[in-house]
Amino acid sequence: MEAIITVQTLHQFTFNLFKFSFVFFKSFSPSFNSSFLLIADSEIVNKALQLVLSECKPNVKIVDLCEKGDAYIREQSGNVYKNVKKKVERGVAFPTCVSVNNTVCHFSPLANDETMLKEGDILKIDMGCHIDGFIAVVGHTHVLQEGPVTGRAADVIAAANTAAEVALRLVRPGKKNQDVTEAIQKVAAAYDCKIVEGVLTHQLKQFVIDGNKVVLSVSNPDTRVDDAEFEENEVYAIDIVTSTGDGKPKLLDEKQTTIYKRAVDKNYHLKMKSSRYVFGEITQKFPIMPFSARALEEKRARLGLLECVNHELLQPYPVLHEKPGDFVAHIKFTVLLMPNGSDRITSHSLQELQPTKTVDAPDIKAWLALAVKSKKKGGGKKKKGKKEGEGDEAVAMDETTNNAEN
Repeated sequence: MEAIITVQTLHQFTFNLFKFSFVFFKSFSPSFNSSFLLIADSEIVNKALQLVLSECKPNVKIVDLCEKGDAYIREQSGNVYKNVKKKVERGVAFPTCVSVNNTVCHFSPLANDETMLKEGDILKIDMGCHIDGFIAVVGHTHVLQEGPVTGRAADVIAAANTAAEVALRLVRPGKKNQDVTEAIQKVAAAYDCKIVEGVLTHQLKQFVIDGNKVVLSVSNPDTRVDDAEFEENEVYAIDIVTSTGDGKPKLLDEKQTTIYKRAVDKNYHLKMKSSRYVFGEITQKFPIMPFSARALEEKRARLGLLECVNHELLQPYPVLHEKPGDFVAHIKFTVLLMPNGSDRITSHSLQELQPTKTVDAPDIKAWLALAVKSKKKGGGKKKKGKKEGEGDEAVAMDETTNNAEN
């Protein structure tokens, strides 16, 4: 019988070959280990995002989408390091969230929640995977409709995407974090949008999803971070959220919060028996990474979590909202700062956008023209028909671009 090779078959073969190579070479070099594990993470989380997107349809419950994303990540990460004798932590690095319309982030409801998707909803999907503490995260915005996205919805998504492309070119060795903050605000303003306050681009380290080196989304007197310079071999989660509103989201209901992370540097003797039980379960199952309250024994969880949060044993990730009618978009990806340039290892293509704004600011065009990869040193041969650095340049997503394409 003649063999039929599909794209999916080839993709699976490549991943299986990766797993074989990893088992064979993993003992040679720590940097080899971390790079290969990050590649494995990115493969899993990109496919998890694709899976969740394929299930996003009107009248589908959001909690079902979140559970499918998390289940896929747990299953696939469990296949890496499968035959190693020592215990290796792996699984969900950040629970799957689906935040709709003016909800900014962290909506990952409990099992009894009946919230469903509707035609025309703007969905922000956010998730993460880790293997042995090496983390890859991704965030994507999708409008639940057929055909191109137009109007202010297109503006806010284009603003987030263009700001993320600029950030990718500025988060590179030798550059400073404050340069990125100023640039992404200029990009958002070009689309008559705002960068949402409180969102941070974090350095990712082994078992650390919120490293000390950060990029502020918006600089203001109330929020300060240490000046920092990016260095080779660092990993970052570039995280951009834009809004057509004022960019100052609010916590409306603490009961919506379902995602927490253990504060490993805090100690307190809990008074309630239910709290001690829940905290013991968290310590055993989720010692370091963020988790969803869905994964706990639900009857005991609510009261126990409250006491843990009140005494700072847990860090909550609140569900934040812009005003009703505001559009919000989220783009997040993982980038490796390599000696030859930046490698974006998580992402998903956007729908066709037809923004109402034309972006012609010289500084934005100059940022987008920066190469993602460094030019080769020496006299290396160039491939025929391909200029050096070709493919690195991005363009602003605007009215002019879309008119030229159509």
